[in-house]
Amino acid sequence: MTQDIQKFMAGLEEVIPEVMVKDLLQSKKNLRIKFGADPSAPDLHLGHMVILNKLRLLQDMGHTVLFLIGDFTAMIGDPTGKSETRKPLNKEQIQENALTYQKQVFKILEPNKTEIVYNSTWLESLSSTDMLKLMAHHTVARMLERDDFEKRFKSGSAIGLHEFLYPLLQGYDSVVLENDLEIGGTDQKFNLLMGRHLQKEYGKKQQAIVTLPILEGINGVQKMSKSLGNHIGIMEDEHQIYGKLMSIPDSLIYSYYKLLANLDAIELTTIQQELDLPETNPKFLKEKLAVLLVTKLHSEAAAKAAQERFKTVFSKKLIPDDMPEISVPSDASIRLDMVISEHVPALSKNEIRRLMGQGGVFLDEEKITDIFFSFSPRDGQVLKVGKRLFFKIIAG
Repeated sequence: MTQDIQKFMAGLEEVIPEVMVKDLLQSKKNLRIKFGADPSAPDLHLGHMVILNKLRLLQDMGHTVLFLIGDFTAMIGDPTGKSETRKPLNKEQIQENALTYQKQVFKILEPNKTEIVYNSTWLESLSSTDMLKLMAHHTVARMLERDDFEKRFKSGSAIGLHEFLYPLLQGYDSVVLENDLEIGGTDQKFNLLMGRHLQKEYGKKQQAIVTLPILEGINGVQKMSKSLGNHIGIMEDEHQIYGKLMSIPDSLIYSYYKLLANLDAIELTTIQQELDLPETNPKFLKEKLAVLLVTKLHSEAAAKAAQERFKTVFSKKLIPDDMPEISVPSDASIRLDMVISEHVPALSKNEIRRLMGQGGVFLDEEKITDIFFSFSPRDGQVLKVGKRLFFKIIAG
């Protein structure tokens, strides 16, 4: 295998069937690679980057990525990993989120080798007859073999009939697109296999499947998720990304390199050997990783600036000189949580209040734990949000 193929194969969880995938990659054919994402939330994070990195490698090898935005399936909601029926989103929410996805994926993917497709294009036009024919290609017994459905059925939890449609519709996307390969997380294996099954049922060439491990969140406890507050957003600024990567527990260093750094097997072995040496300071490996990822998502200059600022703020315990300024009306008392919400859009109102309650917000050097705290702004006040964000207040 070539070095590019070896780099692509490194860190994969499962390849189905393995011989087919290797044959496809070694052929001179321009492959059509499917990756689907439901716009169920506005932000992508480094958990999505695990797959996007592999897709970019495939693009560098000359292949085409079909980035499928599941605007139709998002109205059902992916039941994967859910212990109860999830609430569907409305069309307005889905369309708004879908627009942000396009901007975010091109931080990593090559635009001229990416086709953006929406599954509403063909799923909305399915007739009742078409839907019945689609449903006839699978059985309830097979659906209940799926881990989350099985658990819910045994526990007596409700399973909506529309939830059975989700994997069928995702699989039907592959029938329409006639893709050669589909990539997803390990939690998507059932849905990916459905695509392979339905392609065969409809007389199409079956896709190969590649699954990747799920990235753990920065606390090292659960998978990365914005709702759990353990994520690093692709669109966050360089200082936030750098600082969060420096905060990960040492136990995550190897897996973050494995899933995010696009290293081949030999390079990964070198990282593991370094970690095993008693004289190795894990901090230096985190710095190397943080510089690499900030460079990828922003620029080399941004990575250097983030590195210097981190050293200034956290190693020397100083307030940075280059704080962004925020203008706050000076003629009235104003809620501090509202100021943070306006200037730190990456944090939801609940996340801000939780952060304040945990003692993570300071005005000058005063810790503010009252979520209803109001103040009369003065020029030059320093607002600190969490461990990494500093703002200079301009009262006007």
